[in-house]
Amino acid sequence: MTSLPPRDLLRRLFDAAVTAAQPAEALARFLPPPPKGRTIVVGAGKAAAEMAAALEGIWPGPLTGLVVTRYGHSAPTRFIEVVEAAHPVPDAAGQVAAQRLLDLAATAGPDDLILALVSGGGSALLALPPDGVSLPEIQALYRALLASGADIAQMNRVRKHVSRILGGRLAAAAPRTPMVSLVISDVPGDEPGVIASGPTVPDVSNRAEAQAILTAYGIDPGPALTDWLAAPAADTPAPDSPAFANKRVHVIASPLHSLRAAEAAATALGLPALVLGDAIEGEAREVAKVHAGIARSIRQHGLPLTPPCVILSGGETTVTVRAKGGRGGRNAEFALGLAHALKGLDGVYALAADTDGIDGTEDNAGAFVTPETLARARAATLSAADFLARNDSYSFFQALGDLLITGPTRTNVNDFRALLIL
Repeated sequence: MTSLPPRDLLRRLFDAAVTAAQPAEALARFLPPPPKGRTIVVGAGKAAAEMAAALEGIWPGPLTGLVVTRYGHSAPTRFIEVVEAAHPVPDAAGQVAAQRLLDLAATAGPDDLILALVSGGGSALLALPPDGVSLPEIQALYRALLASGADIAQMNRVRKHVSRILGGRLAAAAPRTPMVSLVISDVPGDEPGVIASGPTVPDVSNRAEAQAILTAYGIDPGPALTDWLAAPAADTPAPDSPAFANKRVHVIASPLHSLRAAEAAATALGLPALVLGDAIEGEAREVAKVHAGIARSIRQHGLPLTPPCVILSGGETTVTVRAKGGRGGRNAEFALGLAHALKGLDGVYALAADTDGIDGTEDNAGAFVTPETLARARAATLSAADFLARNDSYSFFQALGDLLITGPTRTNVNDFRALLIL
């Protein structure tokens, strides 16, 4: 077994997962031949700029186009314009970029080819309010969804029906033009229609489902959005629309692919590894309790593996905001919930982090947990239970110096969790 310190080992596994999801590793296998006419690039997401840069390095002909990514996630390009906008709550820059993408797609003809570069984060970056709805109303809806505890598929089902570009509408803007969507998945199940709310993919949901989700979570979208969702125009283009006849979609990188890369890295270090799954959902603190139970079983009974070993998992947990003013994303909340559930169990170390390098709206990717986490917190007069009750995981781990800060990774295959059991 390796002699690497536990934190260094966990960071190495995270880096292996992120590297496996870099666009340059995945794009080339899925590119079509160049068209007779123009090659137009459109795209959105946290990985969109890096995807555009990688595409420029391997595409055999001229390119033009526009992609929108999150602030701080840009990459140098020569031919494809990169615009930055806000995430997870949209802003005016994203609204303008979304309209420009629609207009660009509409210029394409039957001899052209549209390459769509799509990754997680596109739902916020492409928020384009429908007629009669203002951007502040969309922003308020996004904030309410993020705080509600709804899962990513539910949130995106709503987002599709309050947008002029999501839910297949970007593809429908170029009905005569072949389009190939190259998608990096950040959602459980890798369903292209869920990733970035599927701007280039047929949508199988309807406005009634979006209304039901809002009702289930007690969200009042306001009068303008209520009126919009009651109208047939809120429905997305039908899956059997002729506009989708010449459209293809490829998922070029996924959470499971990255977890397998981390598993291989652990094995290379002499550690047996078990991937629990790539689509684990639920409240972050509840998912943490399950992981703590597995770690305890390994330590006490040698099941399902004998220590030393590594447990890996991915997916997208949720956080129901219970108190105002707390800081921290779902990965830091998972880490805090895990530390609280482990109660200082000897020999268990963990890292929970978002593969895009940004956990929620903070500057950290995630946080580390060690057997000494709770003892160190008590020595600093910090109560893990109190911080968890306030949804203030960022402040807890910041005080301990246990945040993982990587900066933007320019890719996104969702949550990464690794437990090292010695």
